[in-house]
Amino acid sequence: MYVILGSTSLAQSMANWLSKRGRCRLLWPAGSELGDIDLSGCEVVTFPSPCPLDKLPLPITTPTAFLLLQPELIAEDDPIAGLRQRWPKTRILTTQEVESSANHDAISVSQLTENAIRTRIQRWDARVSASALKQAIENTPETGRVTIFCHDNPDPDALASALAIQHLTKSLGRRATIHHGGLIEHQSNRTMVRRLNIDLERHILGWEVDDLLKNSDAIIAVDFHQPGANNILPAKCIPTVVIDHHAENNAPAADVKILKSEFGATSSLVATLFMGLDIEMNTEVATALACGIRADTLRFTRNFDTVDLRALSWLHPWVDWDLLREIETPPRSRDTLEVFTEAFAQKKSFGRLLIAPLTRLPNRDALAQVADFLMDVEGVTTVITFGPRRGRVILSARSRNPAIHLGLTLGKEFPPGSAGGHKGLAGGQIAFADLVANPADADVEAKALAAMESKLLELFGE
Repeated sequence: MYVILGSTSLAQSMANWLSKRGRCRLLWPAGSELGDIDLSGCEVVTFPSPCPLDKLPLPITTPTAFLLLQPELIAEDDPIAGLRQRWPKTRILTTQEVESSANHDAISVSQLTENAIRTRIQRWDARVSASALKQAIENTPETGRVTIFCHDNPDPDALASALAIQHLTKSLGRRATIHHGGLIEHQSNRTMVRRLNIDLERHILGWEVDDLLKNSDAIIAVDFHQPGANNILPAKCIPTVVIDHHAENNAPAADVKILKSEFGATSSLVATLFMGLDIEMNTEVATALACGIRADTLRFTRNFDTVDLRALSWLHPWVDWDLLREIETPPRSRDTLEVFTEAFAQKKSFGRLLIAPLTRLPNRDALAQVADFLMDVEGVTTVITFGPRRGRVILSARSRNPAIHLGLTLGKEFPPGSAGGHKGLAGGQIAFADLVANPADADVEAKALAAMESKLLELFGE
């Protein structure tokens, strides 16, 4: 049973809604006029106001919730205390500012109003951003070309976001291609590209990128926003649109900037933009975005918010969940198993810090898998795995230590664009030349790994 005290439009609206969920009694001050809301399913009981609590026509049974929407109608100095004494287990919702306790769930309507306003503003903001994105694409010639860039070694979040923006661009009658640097090595990422038919091109030469930019009518960066930092765009490039969920103090140069740090994944942000657009969603795009959301939030166990949950809920009707499971759980390669074997053998503990140096790294994405696995070791709050690859030390870092911000610490320590990330999730690729005095030494790889280990202990050791 639910009990509501008040005559406001909110009280009447809640009475109408709650009466459809179960028995509901509306305590109505005598002399107040009923509005146009249908209250036929609700018990409406009048009382003279102001009225002492012990004179109110309260039910004999203990209600599930008591909505005290006009506390001034009760002739008591502290009506909340009286209600708590009468019904210790009843949840109380009130416009009066109160503090919750262990045995009660007193919620301020002002807090709910603030949350509702924030949600509404987020939706308005998403519509404005979606409109700006759509306008930027429509401003290109009908025969023009929109070029979409992912960061190097794109992960599921970047791949999904790029695929969705490509779908949007094509829906608006323009051509769109997806490009990236680095490699797609993770088994899950390769499966995602193959099973969702994501058509993308890899580039390693500067003149290739220059030609792309010269022949593009719009440039869209997804899941990154600083050209030249872990991506193939020249540092001086100014994209038409940047879409990213990472937070930065200095906003990048771009015609349209869609940077929303409250999102745990760029895929969530892109899905939210689609909510405000009259663009048909399909199974491939929805499945990709769901995969991106789940990957960047580690299946909703890391860096997520209600906006991510809302985005996935919206995508749900279109998602092929069997295909999503196939993408998320591909068979591990033998190379990856060898990386795990060496990481287990070489791991070193320094208090709550665990590092796993590798001498061979056939698959750079195996680092992230090892780091995630080692985070479950008892007593460990920070894990960093690293290994050599093509003249660089590649690292992957994880942390639950509230005193550590991995992304900021690594970003400040190493050259711009070579390392960074979130508070609890970061990575990098540091050139040997930035770690050792003489990169021409025959044993430069071993020296670079030793230098990286010393630097990590200096930064994160206890």
